[in-house]
Formats: sequence, structure tokens, C-alpha cells
Amino acid sequence: MAPTIPGFGLRRIRVDEDVELNVAVGGSGAPVVLLHGFPQTHLMWRHVAADLAADHTVICPDLRGYGASDKPREDGPDTYAKRTMARDTVRLARALGHERFALAGHDRGALVAFRAGLDHPDAVTHLACLDVLPTLDMWEALRGTTAAVGFHLYLMAQPPGLPETLIGASPDAFFAHFLDLWANDPAALPADVRAAYLAACRGAVPSIVADYRASAGIDVEHDTADRARGSRLTMPVSVLQQDWGAALGYEAAALWGAWAADLHHSTVSCGHFMAEEAPGDIARALRDLMAR
Repeated sequence: MAPTIPGFGLRRIRVDEDVELNVAVGGSGAPVVLLHGFPQTHLMWRHVAADLAADHTVICPDLRGYGASDKPREDGPDTYAKRTMARDTVRLARALGHERFALAGHDRGALVAFRAGLDHPDAVTHLACLDVLPTLDMWEALRGTTAAVGFHLYLMAQPPGLPETLIGASPDAFFAHFLDLWANDPAALPADVRAAYLAACRGAVPSIVADYRASAGIDVEHDTADRARGSRLTMPVSVLQQDWGAALGYEAAALWGAWAADLHHSTVSCGHFMAEEAPGDIARALRDLMAR
């Protein structure tokens, strides 16, 4: 039996023409939306969501193209643009009765959350981004041999066909590589959850590639335009990261500070999957953010 978040119910919510999101909802109180990263599903939030549900309505969707959510065919750059996925998030919250909500994202979900904060400042009250840089800054930070750590970004940036074929030839080996490499505490990803992640990714290779492809194209265009306009996040922002900057030669707090006027940046002593490896720390950080 597939794992679930205890006490949460699953629903399907239409957010676009022919696109429904699979979403776990639990708790009551002020709403907070939690967006998962790669190569995961909404289950990555299972510990944090159960904690926050004591006094919040917690909404955990699978992003479009991931998990049990719909996976529209990539018929143009907008299909998996973070702007489109941010709009999905706002529509999802609205469909559940929430015009305003706190928003947290990890990895890919953090890129969606970042775009939602820029595009929908009236809807996003507080914003948390876990272990990621904004898309434009990420590409600028990767250079030389240190960029090898992000080989998958370059692979999935290629035109349709090649990356889907290569990854589809051995999807479990590809996605398991990241689950193994990025977890400092393998026990944080128990066998049933790991199996659920691999099964979900195995069935979503084209849409996952399309999500990453967008981040090498239209998402860069959107970030570049916002940087040129001087756009900034106007809500309280918390960023929690590993110390990638020490290895890749950038100052993460400074890069994020250019986008956020009210920023709290901190490093976390765990692996990339911080909501699973250090759930108590992440839940406390989100509560602190929402109290600001």
C-alpha cells in the first residue's frame, strides 16, 4: 500500500484546462501550501505537514507533471514554466477557499514558490525556499568543473528527444542516483517512501524533463525580465540551505538578498532532503516565518 500523510485526505483539484492536481489536505487554521522538490512527491512533507496541521490548514500538492497529478504534453515553453506552475498553486489555494496563504517550496517547488511570490504578491503572505537558488542565479553560479554537480540540469535542458530517451532507458538508476547522493541520512528515506518516489518518477520522465527544460529557457527569460525591472519579493522570506556556496564559490545570502527585502537566510546541517532529514527544524523555521 502506498504511503500517505497520516490524518490527511487526498483530493483532485482542477487548476487549468485538462490539468488536475493531486493534493493532500489536513489540519485547520491559517493556510500554508507546501511544494515538493525533485525527485519526490508531496510525501516529502509528511513529517512537517503533520506537525503544522496542529494549527494550520496544510495543503500539499503534487506539482503538475509529478506524482499523481496530471502530466500535460509539453506543447510549448509555457506548459511547464514556473509562471504556469505558480498560477496552478494560486488557483489550487483559491479552489480550497483561500485567497491568501503562506507558501513553502523545496528544490523545484521552491522555484515555483519564488515565481508565485513575484507574480502573486497579494496572494502569498509569507514565502520559504529550501535548498535552491533562483533560476537565473543558479545558472550564473554553475561554472567550470564545479558545474558537474548539476549535470542533470544540462542533460534535461536539451531539446525534446535525447534526454527523455536516455533517462527512460534506466529511470530507476537515474532517479535513485539523486536519492542516494543528496541524502546525508539514508534512513530519512524509508523503503516504502523511496519506492513511491521511484515509481512516480518512472511514470513521469517526459514531464519531469519538460519542467527542467523550462528552467533553461522561459524561466530564465522571466527572471531576467524581473531583474531588469528591479522586481523584489515584498513578503517576509525565509531561505534555508546547505552551504553550497562554500563549494561553488557564491554567497547565497547576498544572491537572495537582491530579490527579497525582508529576508532571513540560514544554513541547515543536513542533506538536501531537509524536510525529511530535519523535519523538526524545518517546521520550527516555517512557524517562525509565519509569525513575522
